[in-house]
Amino acid sequence: MSAAPGSPLLDVRQLRVSFGGKEVVHGIDFHLQAGEKLALVGESGSGKTVSALSLLRLVPEAQYGGSARFAGLEEVADKTPRDLLALPERQLRGVRGREIAMIFQEPMTALNPLLTVGEQIAEVLQLKKGLAQEESRLLAIELIAKTGIPEPERRARSYPHQLSGGQRQRAMIAMALACRPRLLLADEPTTALDVTLRGQILDLLSQLQRDNGMAVLLITHDLHLVRRFADRVAVMENGHIVEHGPVADVFAAPQHPYTRRLLDSVPTRDVIDTPAPPGAPALLEARGLQVSYPVPRPGLRGWFGRDRFIAVRGADLRLQPGRTLGVVGESGSGKSTLALAALGLLPSSGLLEVAGGRWGQGRAQDRELRRRVQVVFQDPFSSLSPRMTVGEIVGEGLRVHQPGLGAAAREARARAILAEVGLTEAQFPGLLERYPHAFSGGQRQRIAVARALIVEPELLVLDEPTSALDVTIQKQVLGLLQRLQKQHGLAYLLITHDVDVVRAMAHDVIAMRHGEIVEAGPVAQVLDAPRHPYTRQLVAAAA
Repeated sequence: MSAAPGSPLLDVRQLRVSFGGKEVVHGIDFHLQAGEKLALVGESGSGKTVSALSLLRLVPEAQYGGSARFAGLEEVADKTPRDLLALPERQLRGVRGREIAMIFQEPMTALNPLLTVGEQIAEVLQLKKGLAQEESRLLAIELIAKTGIPEPERRARSYPHQLSGGQRQRAMIAMALACRPRLLLADEPTTALDVTLRGQILDLLSQLQRDNGMAVLLITHDLHLVRRFADRVAVMENGHIVEHGPVADVFAAPQHPYTRRLLDSVPTRDVIDTPAPPGAPALLEARGLQVSYPVPRPGLRGWFGRDRFIAVRGADLRLQPGRTLGVVGESGSGKSTLALAALGLLPSSGLLEVAGGRWGQGRAQDRELRRRVQVVFQDPFSSLSPRMTVGEIVGEGLRVHQPGLGAAAREARARAILAEVGLTEAQFPGLLERYPHAFSGGQRQRIAVARALIVEPELLVLDEPTSALDVTIQKQVLGLLQRLQKQHGLAYLLITHDVDVVRAMAHDVIAMRHGEIVEAGPVAQVLDAPRHPYTRQLVAAAA
């Protein structure tokens, strides 16, 4: 049943969410018309995801207040829309997936690794619509095709780990749309994707939304996404909606200081742009670099040998002290493989010199190279051991590279480097005894930077160092990295798919596609006047 003309499809009033008596969402109001796209925007901890999940009561141990009335679920007595927050669990199970569906943030964790994507989509159709097994299988293939996944019949037989990130997200969308819901909740649906894939997923959602006439509630911290996709925007801070209105109005003239701060969080360039002197030594140099690894052959041939997949082919690059080389490209372009080779974590052929040496020339030389070349990974939560304290994590490198240093000296060095990245005992009493889970994402990334810096490296490999962070925290971490580079003369090999981050950080940039460098040069030249069609595509997707 559709909503009455003029009445909202979803009407949320005074929504409150609490955990153990502590309120985290404080009486928010918003509504959605049929066919409308509303973006709920804010940083991590603002309450946006909890608010969306609460509509289907998917938050464990939460207590709810207020109302969320959904048109089509009418009270028998007065025909008013029923409150989702007051529905019996059995009735709400009928609403989930059928009337209101959800796309979760990380498809690799949301999809069942033991079932093919076709089986998972078919399961929804069988449970929610009562279709027969063969009918649901054929419809699942049709849905996969509609989301733009090539070879839909073959991909329906694939497991989640056999799909790329973009394909997994499309499979999630197919599952969510299987029952043609009237409302779609999309929780950060493009966070883990490259800029070009983000654009494709947004275009796909817009097309499907128009075809099905459904409303979309988009939860995100990506302002580019909001500008491109949504009709209206509601800005959340600390469990309150502080501003709402049409996207064009809010972006053109934000009224609340928090909204203005979000919109001002584009990374800013603050690096020393003086060209390196001619003939200056390189900290990282590669000529004709190639990285490959074995892959199974299809069919019976797999019993008799393996093929080799070339992940990086004939790469040439040069990085000098105090400078940043940005490496951009989509997933599968070879940029992370290039970084792993530079770190000596993957075997390679061709010339690769790091800090004046080469990997594999002996244990002592490799150990010294590992001191001079350190890495900061993409996700600080997974790269920091949850069983080690901050003091143990940061001081671990000193145990390896300066074993003669006493415990007191290690602790003093750890405190000093943590202070340098902006974490002090005054802010966090018992700082060295705390564990990573006690810190925010941005603070954990600062700990990861401190861990790398404590052994006084000359080159830092930065693998998507801010992609998991909110825009305001991203800006802070990039400012920290810029300051540290100027203070210590560090060189950065920056792996990213974010063109704005490259503009802010890099002196030179290379664009990679299918394992090959397709364009290279100074950052202004490559990004402002790209010559290769692929580079132009990357730059256009970030606009």
